[in-house]
Amino acid sequence: MLTSAEIRKAFLDFFASKGHTIVPSAPIVVKNDPTLMFTNAGMNQFKDYFLGNKKAPFTRVADTQKCLRVSGKHNDLEEVGVDTYHHTMFEMLGNWSFGDYFKKEAIEWSWELLTDIYKIPKDRLYVTVFEGDPAENLPPSTIALAKWKELVAEDHIVYGNKKDNFWEMGDTGPCGPCSEVHVDCRPDAERALVPGRELVNKDHPQVIEIWNNVFIQYNRKKDGSLEPLPSTHVDTGMGFERLVRVLQGKPSNYDTDVFTGTIAATEKITGKTYGFSDNRADIAFRVIADHIRAIGFTIADGQLPSNTGAGYVIRRILRRAVRYYYSYLDYKQPLLFQLIPVLAKQFETVFPELAQQQDFVCKVVKEEEDAFLRTLEKGLKKMDDIIAGSPSGINGAAAFELYDTYGFPLDLTMLIARENKLEVDEEGFKKEMQEQKDRSRAATAVDTEDWVSFQDNQSSVFVGYDQLEVETKLIRYRKVTAKGKEAYQLVLATTPFYAESGGQVGDTGILSFEGEEIRIVDTKKENDLIIHVAEKLPVNISGIVRARVDQVRRQHIAVHHSATHLLHAALRAVLGAHVAQKGSLVNAEQLRFDFSHFAKVGEDELLRIEALVNDKIRQNWPVLIREMAKEEAVAMGAMALFGEKYADLVRVVTIDPAYSIELCGGTHVKATGELGYFKIVGESAVAAGVRRMEAVAGVAFSAWLTEQVNQLDAVKQAFRNPKELGKSIDAALAENLQLKKQLESLENRALVGIRNELLAKDEIINGITFIGDIVEVGNADALKKLCFDLKNNLNDYLVVLAANIGGKPSVAISIADTVVAAHGLDAGKLIKEKVAPLIKGGGGGQKNLATAGGQEAGNLPAVIEAIRAVLNGLVPPVG
Repeated sequence: MLTSAEIRKAFLDFFASKGHTIVPSAPIVVKNDPTLMFTNAGMNQFKDYFLGNKKAPFTRVADTQKCLRVSGKHNDLEEVGVDTYHHTMFEMLGNWSFGDYFKKEAIEWSWELLTDIYKIPKDRLYVTVFEGDPAENLPPSTIALAKWKELVAEDHIVYGNKKDNFWEMGDTGPCGPCSEVHVDCRPDAERALVPGRELVNKDHPQVIEIWNNVFIQYNRKKDGSLEPLPSTHVDTGMGFERLVRVLQGKPSNYDTDVFTGTIAATEKITGKTYGFSDNRADIAFRVIADHIRAIGFTIADGQLPSNTGAGYVIRRILRRAVRYYYSYLDYKQPLLFQLIPVLAKQFETVFPELAQQQDFVCKVVKEEEDAFLRTLEKGLKKMDDIIAGSPSGINGAAAFELYDTYGFPLDLTMLIARENKLEVDEEGFKKEMQEQKDRSRAATAVDTEDWVSFQDNQSSVFVGYDQLEVETKLIRYRKVTAKGKEAYQLVLATTPFYAESGGQVGDTGILSFEGEEIRIVDTKKENDLIIHVAEKLPVNISGIVRARVDQVRRQHIAVHHSATHLLHAALRAVLGAHVAQKGSLVNAEQLRFDFSHFAKVGEDELLRIEALVNDKIRQNWPVLIREMAKEEAVAMGAMALFGEKYADLVRVVTIDPAYSIELCGGTHVKATGELGYFKIVGESAVAAGVRRMEAVAGVAFSAWLTEQVNQLDAVKQAFRNPKELGKSIDAALAENLQLKKQLESLENRALVGIRNELLAKDEIINGITFIGDIVEVGNADALKKLCFDLKNNLNDYLVVLAANIGGKPSVAISIADTVVAAHGLDAGKLIKEKVAPLIKGGGGGQKNLATAGGQEAGNLPAVIEAIRAVLNGLVPPVG
C-alpha cells in the first residue's frame, strides 16, 4: 500500500515527466486580492495568468497547494468531522496549462495517472461532462465528451448541468466548463444493486469526486455576462486526502495516514479511544485532526487569530475544536498546541514553514486555547443563568448572545438545552445571526463595476524605484462605491506609484491629463495589477498622462522602511535569532513592527536596540539593492518572511552585509545617514507570542522631539521653572499622596456618621430589615463601602443606597445571604430589572451585591420606592 507521501510524489513525478515545472505551494493566507481571505483553490495563485494581467513564466506547472475553505462561497465548516470527506484545510494536487495544452491532453493524462500509475480499477471510475446551458448560450462540451468516449464505457459518462459542471471561482472572474472524475468505493454487492452513475454528485459518502478538470475559457463580468478569455487554460484539482483514502482502501479520509498520527496523539493525550463511529466523541477526534492543520499552517503563514477578518476565521476554527474536546472528550485543558509538533514532523519535507516556527505556533495556539477555555467556563455559567430564568425554553436572542459573546456554536447550546429538557428557538437564533450578517455586509459592502479597457491584456509596469515622474497612458479604469462614496480606480501602462505592499503604504500624488490634475489618494495592488485610487475621473481620458509621485511623502516613507530593516536586525541581535517579522506598517509618520517574542522587551533591551540602530545610522552605511535569483539570495543569507510568495527573481536589500540582508520590494533611502536619528516610542503586546514596536526616524523624529520638548517646557512652567525639576516633581507627588491619605481619613469618618444615620432609619418589611436612602458621597465606591459596613451591623437585610454624583445617578444594592436563599432575591437582577430602566443606565453584580450608574438622577427617589415595593410584595413569614 502506498503511503500518502508516496502518493503525493507519484503525482508530481508524473506531471514532471509530461513537461510540467513543479512549483511550491502559495501561502494559505491571500494578500493583494480583495476578493479572497484565504487560498481556497489551487488556481488562486495563477489568477493573473488566466486574466491576462501577467505572463506566466512557464506554460505547464504542477503543484500541491494548501487550501482553506471555511468562508464565502466555499464553506464546509459545519460538515467537517461530522462526515468523513469534508475538510477545512486540504491539499489540492493540480496540473496547469497557461495557453498550452487543453481538453484532450488534460483528460488523457488524468486517466493515465489514475488507471496506469495509481491502478484504480477502471470500472469504479465515472466521469462527468458539461451538458451545456441554453440560458447562458453555453454549448455542451463536445470535445471532452468525444475524448472520454475513447477511454471509458458510455454508461460511465454522466452529463452534468451548470451547477455541477461549470466551475466559477466567485461571482466574477475566470471560469469554464469542467469534467470531473468520481470513484465508487462501495463493496461489490452494493455496486451490483445500484449503478454508481446514479450516485454521482448525490453526496454519497462512498461515491466521491476525486479530480476536477476545469477548462478556463471565460471571464464572468459584474453584469453576469461571459466574455471569452484571450487564451484557454487548464486548471485541474485533485483532493489529496480523498485520493489517499481511495488508494489506501479506507472507508474514511480520517482512516488514512494523513490523519492517523494526529488521532493517535490525541488518544494518548486524552486517554480516550477513537472508535470510527458517528458518536460525538469520534466526531471530536475528526474535528481536532482536521482543525489543527488549518490552525497550524495558517498561523505559520502569518495569520494570527483575532476578532476580525481572516483572523476571526482562524479563531472560530480553533474554538470549534476546543468546544469539541472540552464537551465530548472531557478534556478541560489546552490540547491543540500539543499536536503542533506531530503535525510539523509529518509535513516537514512538504510544507517546512510549520517546523521552522514550531515554538512560536505552539505558543500562539496555547494562549488562544487558555483564553477560550476561560470564556467557555463563563459561558457555561451564563447558560445556567439563562436556564434558571427560562423554564419554558431558550429564546433566539439568548442563544445568539451565547454564540456572539461566549463563542458557543448553536449545536452546543442545543445539546445543553436538551440535557435540561428545554427547546431552543432556532429560528430566532437564525434571525439574530442574519441581522448581524446584514449589518456587517452593509458596513463593508463595496460595489465594483467592470473594467473599461482601452488596451486588452496590457499589464501595468512599475518604474518607481528609479523614477518618480513619467509620461504614460491610461489603459483601464472602473468605478467603485463604498459606504455611499464613489471613487475611481485607474491603471496606467507605466507608473512610478508604489502600490501598498509588504507593510509599506501606497503612494499619493498627481495625474495630469492635458492640464487637468487628478489627485491620487492611494495606490493599491490587486494581485499583480497596480491600481491608482482617485476621487474623480478626468474629463479627457485619452492621450498622454503625466504621473507624478508626492516625492516628499515618499522620502519620509523610505526613511521608515529602511529603519524597519535596521530595527529587525537589532531585535535579532539583542533578543535572539527566534525573532521573526509578523507584520509591519511603514508610512510617513512612523513605523510599526510586529515580531515574534514571548516576553515584554525590558528597558535595558530597548536602550540597546535603539543604540544599535543609531550606531548604524551614524556609520552612514549605503543601502545596496540588487536583483538576483531567489535561491542565490537565500544562499547568501537573505531573510525571507513566512507567508510571503516570492518570484524567482527577487530584490535584496543589504545594509552592512554582516548586519542586515533581506528580501524586500519596498522603497528605501540611499544611505542610513538619511535617517538622522531613530527613536522607539512604544512597545506592547499584540497577540500570543507577538510584540509590537513603534518608532520614528528622520523628520518624524524631529516632530516627535519637538512635541516632547514642548511638553517638558509646559511642565517646567507649571512648576514655575525650578532649577531641579525632578526634585520638584518628587515633592509634589509626596505632598499629593499625603493629601490623599488625609482626604481618605476624612471620608471614612464621614461614612461612619452616614452609617449611623442609616442604621437609625431601618424598618422591617415582611420580616426583612430594609434600609433605603439617598446619601451624599463623593464617589460610587463610597456606596459599596457603606454596604459592606452596614452588613456587619445587620441581619436578614436588604439595603439600597443611591447618590447624585456630579449630576449622574449611582445605586448600590446589598442583600443578606439568608434573604437571598429564603426569598430568591438577586441584587444583580434587581439592578437590571428595577433600577437600570429608571435611571436610564445599566449595571450588575452578584446576588448579594450589585451596582448601577446612569443618566437620570431625578429618579433616585423612585428607585428606593421600587425596591421597597419588591419587599412589600414578598410573602410574609409565618408566625
